[in-house]
Amino acid sequence: MNPQAEGHGQHISQQFNAELEDIKNHMLEMGGAVEKQVTDALLSITSADSGLASEVLVEENNIDALEIKIDEECNLILARRQPAASDLRLVLAIIKTVRDLERIGDESAKIARMAIKLTEEGDFPEGIIEFRHLGDRVARMVSLALDAFARYDASAALEIAQDDIIVDNEYGSAMRSLITYMMEDPRSISRMLNLLWALRALERIGDHAKNVSEHVIYLVKGMDVRHAPLDNVAEKIARSD
Repeated sequence: MNPQAEGHGQHISQQFNAELEDIKNHMLEMGGAVEKQVTDALLSITSADSGLASEVLVEENNIDALEIKIDEECNLILARRQPAASDLRLVLAIIKTVRDLERIGDESAKIARMAIKLTEEGDFPEGIIEFRHLGDRVARMVSLALDAFARYDASAALEIAQDDIIVDNEYGSAMRSLITYMMEDPRSISRMLNLLWALRALERIGDHAKNVSEHVIYLVKGMDVRHAPLDNVAEKIARSD
């Protein structure tokens, strides 16, 4: 069931339509800010740019403020409008997505903190290639999840959820590589640990991007797929189209 087809443009109250569109746009604006934060955090490590890392940390406060603002807007709509059906799903999906976006911002800040530590240590760490590769995939997941929300695209959202399996596998492989570096050169342990923490933050960002994609499926199809096998979800989406 497509929210655009079912619902937001069919209300008697044009003000209600405007309020729903506003909170969606505000959420997507927050998503754009978070997407840039992820990109900047990744670049701050791969280019050893502590100044850019500091900017990411400053932006974290703005992300937190946006979360509070959008939560307040959603609470007002729930209290005043008492939405139902697809409108209620839209508001709930936005509330959940905003929470995941804020946590992506938190993880980006962790990466920025590790970038500052790595820059202070001087040497460019082994394992940076693995980090860059995983970072590119995770940043793409975040971007595509937001795009799927904007377009109410459940099929695209499912593909993003499936990408998280690849991220988990690549994370495990990168972890093993960094542990091998530490075993071969104990002097690298401090640098490798900082990069390991950054890798862990990347993996968590991937998890939150997957969560956003699941919120899109819930919004569009009315399906709670958080703990469902992805093959089953794909079949259900195909049958509902």
